[in-house]
Amino acid sequence: MAIGDLKTPKGLKDLDTFLSERSYVEGWQASQADVAVLEALGQAPTASNPHVLRWYTHIKSHELSKLPGAKKIPASLGVGAPASAPAAAKAEDDDDLDLFGSDEEEDPEAAKIKEERLKAYAEKKSKKPVLIAKSSIVLDVKPWDDETNMKEIEDKVRSIEMDGLVWGASKLVPVCHGINKLQIMCVVEDDKVSVDLLTEMIQDFEDHVQSVDIAAFNKI
Repeated sequence: MAIGDLKTPKGLKDLDTFLSERSYVEGWQASQADVAVLEALGQAPTASNPHVLRWYTHIKSHELSKLPGAKKIPASLGVGAPASAPAAAKAEDDDDLDLFGSDEEEDPEAAKIKEERLKAYAEKKSKKPVLIAKSSIVLDVKPWDDETNMKEIEDKVRSIEMDGLVWGASKLVPVCHGINKLQIMCVVEDDKVSVDLLTEMIQDFEDHVQSVDIAAFNKI
C-alpha cells in the first residue's frame, strides 16, 4: 500500500493500517528497515494509532544499531509516493473486484444470474468469522537488587487483570551478582490491551520493580 508523509495524520493512519496485520514493516524479524521508518516518524506515536504505538514500543526495546539489514524504507510501503499512486492502486483493486467480467450490455437472463451470484457472494462473505488479532509477549521484569522477593514480584505482576490479557509461563533468569530477573509470557488481544499501559502498571510496583523490558513480541 502507498503511505504518505509519516509526519502527517494521514500518513500515520496509513501506517497504522499497514501494521494492523504485521509485527514488522518488512519480513519476520526486526531489522534496519524498521529503524528507517521509526526515524522517519520523528516522534513517538500516540494511542490514536495503536498498531503504530505497539510496533514503535517493540522496535525501541531493541539495540537499534545491532539490527540486521539495510537502513532504508521498504519500497512496498510507497512512502512519499505521488498522489496518483493511490488512485492507480484503487483502480487495480476495482479491477480485482470485477468478479463477473466486463460492463457490456447484458440480457435479462445474464443480469439475473449475475445478481444471484453477487447475492451468494455477499452472504458467504458476511458469514466469514472475524479474526481477533492477538500478540504473544515476553516481558523481562528486573528487581532493584538480590534481596528483592521475586515470588512477590511475580504475584504482583499476575495480579494485573485486563480484558484481553492472559498470563502464561514464567521463569527466573540470572542477570549478574546473584540478581535474577523475572521473565514472564502473556497473550494479549491487540485491540483491547495497550502494551505501554501494561508495562507502566508493572513499573508502578516501584518498591519491587526497577524496570520492565519487552524481550519478545510476536503476532499470533
